[in-house]
Amino acid sequence: MIIHPFRLCATRFRLPLRKPTSRPQCRLNSTFAPPAAFQSPPAAPALTGATSQLDQLAPRIDIRADQIEVLGGPKEFYESLKHKIRAARKRIYLSTLYIGKTEHELISIIHEALAQAPNLKVSILTDALRGTREDPKPSCASLLSSLIIDFPNRVEVRMYHTPNLTGLRKRLIPKRINEGWGLQHIKLYGIDNEVILSGANLSSDYFTNRQDRYHVFSSKRVTDYFSRIHHAVCSISFLLQTGTSTSPSSHALSWPSSNPTPNPLKDPKAYIKAATSLLQPLASPSTSPPSSQQPPIANPSNTTTTIYPILTHPPSLNTELPILTTLLTSSSLQSYTFTAGYFNPHPLITRSLLSTSSPPRSVPGTILTATPYANGFYNSNGVSGMLPAAYTHLSLRFLQAARRVNAEVKLREWQRGKVGEEGGWTYHAKGIWAYSASSSGGKGEMMGPSATVIGSSNYTSRSYGLDLEVGALVVTDDEGLMRKWRREEEGLRKWTRE
Repeated sequence: MIIHPFRLCATRFRLPLRKPTSRPQCRLNSTFAPPAAFQSPPAAPALTGATSQLDQLAPRIDIRADQIEVLGGPKEFYESLKHKIRAARKRIYLSTLYIGKTEHELISIIHEALAQAPNLKVSILTDALRGTREDPKPSCASLLSSLIIDFPNRVEVRMYHTPNLTGLRKRLIPKRINEGWGLQHIKLYGIDNEVILSGANLSSDYFTNRQDRYHVFSSKRVTDYFSRIHHAVCSISFLLQTGTSTSPSSHALSWPSSNPTPNPLKDPKAYIKAATSLLQPLASPSTSPPSSQQPPIANPSNTTTTIYPILTHPPSLNTELPILTTLLTSSSLQSYTFTAGYFNPHPLITRSLLSTSSPPRSVPGTILTATPYANGFYNSNGVSGMLPAAYTHLSLRFLQAARRVNAEVKLREWQRGKVGEEGGWTYHAKGIWAYSASSSGGKGEMMGPSATVIGSSNYTSRSYGLDLEVGALVVTDDEGLMRKWRREEEGLRKWTRE
């Protein structure tokens, strides 16, 4: 993650002048009213006060709880990803910030899958700036070139380029620093009729010692929906073209004439307008598939789980902020846990957290974030090496603001060893676990959260002002899924301290 030089300290923990409403309005919010003919399905009892509003903020997909698997760590994530790729028969789509330049095993497995399944097609989306950072040395782009060379008609690699970095600015700002002007930050890993939502990229640390979150959705409807987002972003991105098998490093990025938007480097304003028009329908409630068009479910009574997809495309398309504030201000909310590896939440989220946890509601909240020793920038060279201390400062300011309003909020720091030392891990998890009345069983036993938010966003001003992000709010009444989420949360908490 690269921090925009003007974004890190932009957040000020001002106390709310008034209690936020359940549907706050701000310039970044894009709330979509459903057509008059749209009829919301019956709301799940969990978070009853919020689901009727959520149905008007985002698409809704109902599935069975047993179609969701929660993975615990990076090794399990990598093994699951490899297993699913090896078994792929029709499609693989991978949206990520980058694929590590040394991930030869992953590329080899994709190659083997293509060789074994003649109908398999692969689509890969990365960020153009991050994916070519090391050029002309080995890079993400040169690594992926071998797949294109061997399977030119079945592999397509697209690289998104921010419209914020053009002209003289693009020519003068050096690599890595230039990533501070916006990135393709989506993480979607779709294989046939399954998709993994995560905050993890595809590189060795995310496969070994960088803690994130990972949800596997075994549903064609869910996989198809996120495939539409993936391919829509691909259509507004550059195409990676390669040289020869003996010189794969001679790759180049081209702008296909079939792309539905202008080149972002030539006409950024027109590009933003056209790209927003293309993506906005995918975030509208009207894209929720009518139940008559959905494949039949073996036991409809088990369909107690609802997915609300989240999409952010700056500067004007953002369904995450209204969804998060609706969740946090819901009258059904009884407690919550909020986590971010980089704790610098957008001001609206900060206000919602403080308002929800302070009188008269006083909903108990817990914040999980990284200690400086688990921050990915720990001991980095240059200015980035100062970022862990800056995040700690922001955490302390949040706690001071919480004390001033008597908010029932605790902040716990995650640490597992020390970055750069043997056994040291970094912390990259982000999301929310929300507890409601339905989180308790018939005997008063706490089953677990009744809702969670998972995805690529870090919930910062940068996430909503510069980067492309995708995630999902998942709401359930299923006790088994609640327990899975509770185990996931507890697995992170065991490495934390106040």
